[in-house]
Amino acid sequence: MTDQPSATEPTPAADQRLVIRGLRVAPVANVAHEILQGIDLTVGKGEVHAIMGPNGSGKTTLAYALMGHPAYVITGGSVTWKGRDLLKLSADKRARLGLFLAFQYPTAIPGLSVASFLRSALNARRAGLTPDPSVDPTDPLRGGISMGEFRRRMREKFALLKMDESFASRYVNEGFSGGEKKRLEMLQMAVLEPEIAILDETDSGLDIDALRIVAESVNAMLNPELGVLVITHYQRLLNYIRPDVVHVLAAGRILTSGGRELALRLEEEGYAPILQENGYDVEVTDEAPEPAAASAGH
Repeated sequence: MTDQPSATEPTPAADQRLVIRGLRVAPVANVAHEILQGIDLTVGKGEVHAIMGPNGSGKTTLAYALMGHPAYVITGGSVTWKGRDLLKLSADKRARLGLFLAFQYPTAIPGLSVASFLRSALNARRAGLTPDPSVDPTDPLRGGISMGEFRRRMREKFALLKMDESFASRYVNEGFSGGEKKRLEMLQMAVLEPEIAILDETDSGLDIDALRIVAESVNAMLNPELGVLVITHYQRLLNYIRPDVVHVLAAGRILTSGGRELALRLEEEGYAPILQENGYDVEVTDEAPEPAAASAGH
């Protein structure tokens, strides 16, 4: 197994890669019960990695742990990005450092317009990891983004994603369809311009037309300065977003990695053969059971 680019592909500098080693994660509510049991993964700028796995395998746990969700505790391992220990940073500092998480189930925020939300988020991102006290990102005269510049950026991103500018005046996710919620996640990503984007089951709940539109939005943003970690249960998303590497996550571990052919194999055969090849029972849950051989006393 390898999670590195092929020999023919340029390898990003060490500080341009998100490096995960031996990551172990448990829910705060039950620290003794690890969901992730040692994840090794490297995602560099300009790379698209897909993580696939059955329901309850720990995919969303990985996304939340990388962004510092308070419902999870790190019980072992390390995560480094830009030469920093990411696990020591709060969620907002991880975002300021260039990480972005697109949620599987985005939350509605009644009364807050999309434009106001995005302008506040952009100002916070521009403030940097260690804000300069002489800079006030909410004040255009003291380093904040001016309304003119913000409007220009919004128009540019709406055009890039082929979205209706009326989104800007709507309240965040209030009354949005499933597809609209996911498109708003993509708009946030476009405006904030992260360097590592984690897409947590962006295809969840979408029909084929909405899926295609959202995938086209992701593809429009791909560039050499952006690394993407696509988390999905189904291969269909990867018909539109072509990954460089596919990883299979099950029972709290990455069992195998490969190219797009691995995703096609999963579509044809399901997860059972790979689970069995690695000594696991076909049924796996967030509880990350022991391999079948070990549980049988062998």
